[in-house]
Amino acid sequence: MAGTSKDWSFTSHVGEDLRGVDLSGANLRRAILDRADLEGANLSGADLRNASLKGANLMKAALDGADMRGARMVKARLGLSNLQGARLDGADMRGIRGKYAVWRKANWWDATMDESLTKSLTKKWPRE
Repeated sequence: MAGTSKDWSFTSHVGEDLRGVDLSGANLRRAILDRADLEGANLSGADLRNASLKGANLMKAALDGADMRGARMVKARLGLSNLQGARLDGADMRGIRGKYAVWRKANWWDATMDESLTKSLTKKWPRE
């Protein structure tokens, strides 16, 4: 993908092995990445608005500054990922595992998520 503008909008990558892929700043609007393995992927500043990441593995992924408004991330794994400054308005994050992710300056309270995760994030990453 070197030298391209990384436009993956409206594309499907269901179940693909994308570990460590560099999609920083990429356009992933409405992309379907359900059950994709994105462990360690660089999605910093990516446009993931209305993307589908159901059951995706985002362990150790860089999602800092990503625009994830309206993203569907049900049961995604976000352990040790970096969501610093991510926009999460209207994101569906029910069933995700993300207790050990970095949520600094990410508006997680505008996302839909399980009460148990909301409670642990309220303690560790309160609204600023």
